[in-house]
Order: sequence, then C-alpha cells, then structure tokens
Amino acid sequence: MIESMKNWKVRRPDDKIVKTLMDDLGLPSIHAKILASRGLTEAKEVQSFLHMNQDSLHDPFLLYDMDKAVERIQKAIANQEKIVVYGDYDADGVTSVTVMTTAIERLGGDVAFAIPDRFKHGYGPNKELFQELSEAGAKLIITVDNGISGIEQIAFAKSLGMDIIVTDHHEIGVQLPEADAIIHPRHPEGNYPFGELAGVGVAFKVATALLGEVPVDLLEIAAIGTVADLVPLRDENRFIVKEGIRRMRHTGRPAIQALSKVSSTEQAAITEETIGFGIGPRLNAPGRLGSAAPAVQLLKSEDMMEASTLAEELDALNKERQALVSMITEQANEMMETMYGDMLPYVIVLDGEGWNPGVVGIVASRMTEKYYRPSIILSVDRETGMAKGSARSIEGFDLYKELSKCADLLPHFGGHQMAAGMTLPAEDVETLRERLNEQGKRTLSDELLMPKLHIDVPIKLDEIEVDIIDSMETLRPFGMSFEKPVFLLEDVSVTSIRKIGASKDHLKMEVEEGGLKLDAIGFGLGALADDMSPAVKLSLTGDLQVNEWNGRKKPQLLLGDVRCDERQVFDLRGMREVSRWLPAVPKKATAFVAFYESTAHSYQPYMPEETIYCFGRDDIPDMDNLVLLDLPNGAEPVETLLNELNPKRIYAHFHVTESKYFEGIPDRAHFGWYYSFLKKRGSLHLKEQAPQLSKHKGWKIETIYFMTKVFFELGFVKIEDGVVFVCEPSSKRNLNEAPAYKERERQIEMERMLLYAPYMELKRWFDSLQHVQKV
Repeated sequence: MIESMKNWKVRRPDDKIVKTLMDDLGLPSIHAKILASRGLTEAKEVQSFLHMNQDSLHDPFLLYDMDKAVERIQKAIANQEKIVVYGDYDADGVTSVTVMTTAIERLGGDVAFAIPDRFKHGYGPNKELFQELSEAGAKLIITVDNGISGIEQIAFAKSLGMDIIVTDHHEIGVQLPEADAIIHPRHPEGNYPFGELAGVGVAFKVATALLGEVPVDLLEIAAIGTVADLVPLRDENRFIVKEGIRRMRHTGRPAIQALSKVSSTEQAAITEETIGFGIGPRLNAPGRLGSAAPAVQLLKSEDMMEASTLAEELDALNKERQALVSMITEQANEMMETMYGDMLPYVIVLDGEGWNPGVVGIVASRMTEKYYRPSIILSVDRETGMAKGSARSIEGFDLYKELSKCADLLPHFGGHQMAAGMTLPAEDVETLRERLNEQGKRTLSDELLMPKLHIDVPIKLDEIEVDIIDSMETLRPFGMSFEKPVFLLEDVSVTSIRKIGASKDHLKMEVEEGGLKLDAIGFGLGALADDMSPAVKLSLTGDLQVNEWNGRKKPQLLLGDVRCDERQVFDLRGMREVSRWLPAVPKKATAFVAFYESTAHSYQPYMPEETIYCFGRDDIPDMDNLVLLDLPNGAEPVETLLNELNPKRIYAHFHVTESKYFEGIPDRAHFGWYYSFLKKRGSLHLKEQAPQLSKHKGWKIETIYFMTKVFFELGFVKIEDGVVFVCEPSSKRNLNEAPAYKERERQIEMERMLLYAPYMELKRWFDSLQHVQKV
C-alpha cells in the first residue's frame, strides 16, 4: 500500500454531458470532461467560452459613475491640469498604473504616477503622500487597484482641494469614500454584469471609455495583472488574458521581450503559467523591497536598451527577494523544530526581529504549504516594539473570523478567509499564539489537517494522444474558476520502475492499461520506487505533457501524487547473506517476525533487538512494514499476522535451514525395504550403522533418520540407547498418520507455494488470504 500525500477528492463529470459535448462539438473526450467538470454543459455556452472575441467585453459605461469619471478626466486633460495615477506596489497595481497613464498620455494629458512605499506608507491611500502630491500641484488623483477603503485619507485629499476618482476591485465596506467618482464592478448602486475584474481590468475599462475604443495593445499589460491577481478567469477576464497572451507572444513591446529574456521564457510560448511564475514575480519584486516605480518604468518603456536594463534590475531584485524568502523560511523551519519538534501546533505563529515585512506573506505561504497549518509570520521592529506580518490559511479555518476573536490584541488587521495582514505589539505575540492554537484545536479536525487534492478529470490511457494534448491549448487560459485539470489514472499496472537523476531522487516508470503504455515522471519522488513491488497496480494524478526527444513526440504524465490500494509484496527469497537484503528494508516502522525461536536468535546480531519478534507474542506492534524471516508451517500463522497487524508492505525472506522441497518424501518402496531390512536384522544402531546403510542404498542419512522417526511415531519400532528395534504393530496404519510425515508434507507444500514459486504466484497467495484487508 502507498498512501497518497494528499486527501484525494474525486468528482467525476456526468458521462451523458461529456458524450453530448463530444457529439455536438466534435471534442475529444478529455476536453469534454474538463469543460463538463467546470460546469460548462451546453454546446452554445462552450462555443462562446472557447471562441471569445472583442464582443465579449462589456460596455464600460455600464460601470457606475463611469460617465462622471470620463467627464472629469477629459476636463483635466483639456485644461492641462496635473493628473496623478495613484497605484499599488504589486503586479496588479503596476500594470493598472501603466494602463491608466498610457491612456491619458494618448489623449495629451499631463499625467504622472505615485505608488506608496510598502515600508513607509503601507497599502492604499496615504495622507502624507497625498499632501506631497498636492504641494507638487496635483489637481486630480485617480486611484487604481486601491482606494475603496480609504475613507479618511480620501476625505483628507479632498480637503486639500484635489478631486479624487477611485477605481478599485477590492471588497467594499459599509461606507464608501467621498470621491468624485467611484468605478467598481461591484458598486452597490451599479449593475455591471461582471463583478470579478482585477484592478487592471477596471483600469482597462476606464481606458476604453476614455479612448472611445478598446486599446487592444494594452491587453498584454492587462493580462499580466489579471493573472497575477488570481481573479476568476471567466467572462471578461478570460478574454483579457487569452487575447493578451496571444498578443504577448509576438509583440514588439520592449518590456515583454526583456521580461521574457530574464525569466528564461520563450516569448512565443508565453502562457498564464509563465506569467504567474516568471513575469509576475519580477514585477512584484521591487515593491516588496522598496519602490515599485521601476516596474512601471519598464512596462512603459519604448526603448529596448532601457527595457533590458530595467528588466535585469527587476531580475536582480527578484533574486534578492528569493534569497530573503529562503533565509527567513529556513529560520522559521528551525524555530518550528525547536518550539514544537514532531508535535505540530494547530496554528503556526512565528516572529523574528528584522524579518523583511515585504516577503513575510510568501514565507507564510511556504509554511502553510509545508505543514498544512494556518500560518502567521511576523516581522518585529525593536524600535517601535511592534510586530507586522501576514497570514495564510487552509480550508476549514476562517482566518478573518478567527482573528476577529483576537481583536483586543490586534490594533490593525484585515483580510478574508484564506489570507490576512496584521499589526500588533510584539509583547502580545505569545498570547496571540496561545489563543489561536486553542481556537485551532476546537476548529480543525484530523481530516481538515490533511491537505486536499481536488480531482475532476479521471481518464483512461486510450484517451491520451499527442495531438489531443497539444490541442488542449484551445482550453487555455487556466486559473481561478477554470482551474488547470488534475488528471487521474486509476488502477494501472506498472511495467517498469527506476530512479533517475544524478542523486537518484526522481522517479520514472511505465504504466500499462489494456495493452497501451504511458511514461510517468515524478520529480523528487524517487523514494517511491522503494515502495513499489513488481506488477503493482497504482492510481496516479498529474499533468499530461508531450515529451519530445530526437524529433519523436510521446505523451507522458508529470506525476503529482501516487496511491496504491494493494498490499505490497517484496521478494527477498534466496538471499542468505543478510547484508544483501537488509538495505532494501525500510529502517523505520518495520517489524521482523520469525516463526521459530532459533531463527530469531540467529538474526539477532544483525538488527536491533526490539524489532525482532517470534510469532505468538501478543506484543508485536502494528508496523507499516512486516519482514517474514523464515517459513511458516502453514498459511494460518501468516493470515493471523496480516489480520492483526495489517501492514502496508510485506518483505518475504522465508529462510529455511534445510530445504525439503527437492529432497521430497521417501516413497512406499523406500519405507517397505527399510522396514523389511530392520525385521531381518532385528535391530540397527543408528549412529554407527546408518552411514553404512546410506552408502549402500545411496540414501541421505537424514532420510534414514526421517523414516525411523515415522516408524517410531506409528509404533512400528522402538528406540533404546540409539538402537532401533522392530515392534509388532497392534494394527495396520498409514504412513501419513505420523506427525513427522505430516510435518514433512506441510513443509514441502509451503516451500512449493512460498519459497520456490514465481513472484506472481507468491503475490497471489498473499492476496488470497481470507482476512487480508484492503485500504
């Protein structure tokens, strides 16, 4: 048995819907399953989803206050008033600034941008920065990707004589700011048909309204912010990202070319994944460590040399950010070991002096991913005595709700179910840690504390072809609300297993189903090879890919997780030297069981005493791994062991001191001759005369002793001082009534079934035992 790393939650698409989509639209079964699993069940709906165009964009003037915003911006442009676009320091924020300022510049406006410093100003509207902008002559402030919660700050800006237009997409509170216009897709007084735009999506709508047409070249900028902000990729967002990526692949925009180069991304192969893991982090990096301005300057650059220089600067900052994250994560893991050892808390709360507040959110994500616990990482400032940090959660633990219960400790906090930010006095961190751990204890069950893997595309090997995998490009982009599929192959047979890589820490195997075969690659999963016995059946999850080698294309599965519901049987038979087979047995969670005391005694020098047990003891612990050292005298002892211990893996060594299988049992002619011989002689001194008899008949001496024991047990002879005398039997008896004869028959049969049988017969024997349990 191999336990999966995560708790699989399998949801199967409706077969009828899948078939209808295949028949009506000519889709491959895999495509139909993905769409049906995502709730796209009607042919017309699927057509619209797969073949979006500019008509998929809604009229920007459907947004509440859009007419007011456009009128005020046009007035500022006409009067050459100084306009400042006030943004945020993340990728959504800098792309929003880029889109908004570019649109205003195209209309001839006098526009600049301002982005608060994460460390000096914090997130969102800031009075100090508004004061500076006013003194610099700003007359109109347009917020992008922020502002909806800046009630006091925006009132302050208004008091300075500046007009304010808020464009935002974050949660709206009970009170709205007193701005001149508020553009928000979920405005309480509006009825915009799609409420899930990213900040850059809102900025793009304003740009469209201002310019009187869709600025299609800005879609490539809007796509970056939309992907980076993890908004649902449905409706307008899907078109923005799909069309934006199409344009990015062949754009001449210096920023895209330079970012592709520094992130080692082939521009023609840009996807939502390369944006999310390559381009987005580099645009985020400057705002995490200082000023986000270089990110905007890069996106707006029209000079290739300048763009390359700025991209390299962002790449260097990203590497610095990565180093900081690695360092803090390492320190956090060391603290976990020191504070908790193997006893994990329900909620992780760690604080460190001088930790960079700009990256603690990433560290919190790393800790949650590793330990699967809600995690809070706090940076302590010794001068102010305050701790500032970020939190990430898991399903079943509402972070905002649980933090609200600790509001007396948290002067400032905000967020939602899965993420939050907070500030509190450093002296209260320990109290927060204790209280959240108690709250977690009441809230988080063992099931909730096991990471989950949601699977909704089970497939068969006969559905997998190179052309079909390539054609999945038409389903992109994948993301929130249209997640990348996790494929499931169930109960496929493994035909080959091997470890690969310089350190042998990767796994490569071939699986088979119905005569079809598929390669599977598992990076970092090399250790699983030791848990897989030959011909095992596995269920696998992962991502389908095309592997191209020497011009030949083959489908392959990039492994995500593995599960085996079969009990594993490993063959250690025939290896007498312990040093040959012991390294193949796991060092932990292993019980070595002998059916005979002599076996246990002989193996004792090779392994810790507490791991060897003799069958019949009632203190044999439940272990994942069971090593059967010697051969049982029947199936019942093995069946009893498996039923009581329920091991995941069985290692069959089955050592026998003297094999009887090839020697067999003397036939009736042997017994008849020997008995006649004894009757003629009257007696036989075993020790002295058995060797002579052995030489005369060509029998083994052990055979003579065995037949003598059978005669003795049947009452045909008696033995006195090593001399055998014939007796007159009281009645006729069969040879197989003798215990020694029965024992020899049992041993030969057990050797036949267990010691000399081919591996597959051995495995079938274990599987046939009545009480063996399946997971």
